[in-house]
Amino acid sequence: MDKSISTLTEAVADIHDGAVLMIGGFGGSGSPIELIHTLIDRFRATGSPKDVTVINNNAGNGYVGIAAMIKAGMVKKMICSFPRSSNAEAFNEKFLADEIELELVPQGTLAERIRAAGAGIPAFYTPTSYGTELAIGKPTEEFDGKHYVQERWLKADFAIVKGQLGDKHGNLTYRLAGRNFNPLMCMAADVTIAQVSELVEAGGIDPEQVITPGIFVDHVVEVKEPAQEEVLVRTEEVH
Repeated sequence: MDKSISTLTEAVADIHDGAVLMIGGFGGSGSPIELIHTLIDRFRATGSPKDVTVINNNAGNGYVGIAAMIKAGMVKKMICSFPRSSNAEAFNEKFLADEIELELVPQGTLAERIRAAGAGIPAFYTPTSYGTELAIGKPTEEFDGKHYVQERWLKADFAIVKGQLGDKHGNLTYRLAGRNFNPLMCMAADVTIAQVSELVEAGGIDPEQVITPGIFVDHVVEVKEPAQEEVLVRTEEVH
């Protein structure tokens, strides 16, 4: 029942070549920077994991976090809503050089595809993207006079997320907007790895405050003063 991990290196040790990896966060809010950077360090030291598919809201900013993963050459494919957000040079360079694949997903559809996987729903219908290039090749249906596009669930081998408070059984809370995609991703991955600002003993979180129950979390590691992506970008940090 004790899911606590003592080091970041140990926490990401099982992420393998070709893994489908969900990374929590909306821009820098709720982004597990320390877990991402530890994974990059492992890649630079060992060459693994390579050919990773990353699922996130965007494709990174500056040269930290997901952008640093892309710059390092770890990422084979991005599945996201906003690949060309502010300071997305790392993704732009790789995409224009045909060195990375992109699956573009409307933001609400992205969230629902992840949620559907966590709920065991293999497909659903949405009006979003009907009549656009994003709907090409997808089944469509008409309900009550309106056209809908079928979208499939989105599952992952691993999810790495950022919480605020966690206990040793894996129960998590989040800080403000840091909640975003993180709870959905915990439910949609085979293995969930969470970094938290404070790790407490089981029972140390009021049950009424738990957002992600520990049943959806496999490993928890404490990072007492986590970095904030926007600050790293503003100070032009490079990982």
